[in-house]
Amino acid sequence: MEPARSLGTFVVVGGGIAGVTCAEQLAVNFPEEEILLVTASPVIKAVTNFKQVSKVLEEFDVEEQPSTVLENRFSNIKVIESGVKQLKSEEHCIFTEDGQQHVYKKLCLCAGAKPKLICEGNPYVLGIRDTDSAQEFQKQLTKAKRIMIVGNGGIALELVYEIEGCEVIWAIKDKAIGNTFFDAGAAEFLTSKLMSEKSEAKIAHRRTIYTVEGAKKEKRTKAKADSVGSALGPDWHGGLDLKGTEEFSHSIHIETRCEVKKIYLQEEFKIMKKKPLAFPKDQHKSVTIDKEMWPVYVELTNGKIFGCDFLVSATGVIPNIHPFLLGNNFDLGDDGGLKVDNQMRTSLPDIYAAGDICTACWQPSPVWQQMRLWTQARQMGWYAAKCMAAASLGHSIEMDFSFELFAHVTKFFNYKVVLLGKYNAQGLGSDHELMLRCTRGQEYVKVVMQNGRMMGAVLIGETDLEETFENLILNQMDLSSYGEDLLDPNIDIEDYFD
Repeated sequence: MEPARSLGTFVVVGGGIAGVTCAEQLAVNFPEEEILLVTASPVIKAVTNFKQVSKVLEEFDVEEQPSTVLENRFSNIKVIESGVKQLKSEEHCIFTEDGQQHVYKKLCLCAGAKPKLICEGNPYVLGIRDTDSAQEFQKQLTKAKRIMIVGNGGIALELVYEIEGCEVIWAIKDKAIGNTFFDAGAAEFLTSKLMSEKSEAKIAHRRTIYTVEGAKKEKRTKAKADSVGSALGPDWHGGLDLKGTEEFSHSIHIETRCEVKKIYLQEEFKIMKKKPLAFPKDQHKSVTIDKEMWPVYVELTNGKIFGCDFLVSATGVIPNIHPFLLGNNFDLGDDGGLKVDNQMRTSLPDIYAAGDICTACWQPSPVWQQMRLWTQARQMGWYAAKCMAAASLGHSIEMDFSFELFAHVTKFFNYKVVLLGKYNAQGLGSDHELMLRCTRGQEYVKVVMQNGRMMGAVLIGETDLEETFENLILNQMDLSSYGEDLLDPNIDIEDYFD
């Protein structure tokens, strides 16, 4: 018997920020046409309270909502709650796990990315990527006295600061924390905050938080259980009670320039007769052997071995392309993403991609780079919809202004953090200069200069410099004559450039 077949025009795969934004924009552009959104999850990620802070910098909340909320807001969006089984690009058709076929005129793949786990199938290794895995982590943490976190990206940074009542060993391959976002100076500024007691009140969350208490438990089919949920949005940890079994607040030990060499289960480790180290309470005291028994032991490449209750793998993500590869000859980027051009088109006709699943392969602006962040997921989803709409109407479209300058605002260790342009001098070679201003415990300002022009900036704390610096990077004005005055706290820099 032939499976049921629907005739759609625009089909979007993925219920995360990129997919939902793309479907919404298509629904606005084509109010008379049905837009299909295919997602394996019973909830979708909605962008709410969107605020354009400056020309490029934007802030928004991310809310997890039942898919019916989206259908109620847009009468022409139909959500199909099912994973994708196969894509047949030559037939312009996708097959879903529920036995349906969906024919598309234009298709946008927004299936996100999945965590790179350092060890697959080990019950003591957790990856945190979506709300389900964050809830599982919270559950495990309530029984834990010590955990190890491996990785140096955004999730690792947020976890080490938020966890209380549990010893945390943080293993990073770099020499300083937050290497994706910060140089050694900014890392030092933040490390001092991390190692001090968390006494101050938290900044009120301006973004929606995921609450996990009493969350409705959805019945999930095997297909759903195996599928990767959409990425966590900002402030994902705000609704989680990240507390271990102990009474102390904060206890962190950082092991730098190392990676995981081997993971041993308790029984295996007993036979090995290796000596695990106790948690270093004081950096200056001699190292002692750990007498306590732990469920799992981790040997690092620096030779040290630590026991712990479980290990968190936060070592980045890989684009979730596998459901779409069989029988389809997509061009892939070096990072494993689907290559897209400046119109968000993949190498196959009428198939677009946006968000974490894609790799931007156009000639970028000198001050933009792709990073798999929720702000770029929204921008790409929105722009992909505009490109799909223009192509189906036979129009051409200019590249969106949001790709002129990399701009991201977030929060680490309770500080507001703004990243602009080539904030870590990415790809600038050795002929660049750095200018710094730092007030310990309050703010850290770094600008990257090349040939007298501002190419990037890192702003930590309430600096109020983001709009001015954004304009200076975009305008590429020669700032040589201003010298150190650019960062003089006694000079109102905005007055210079009004």
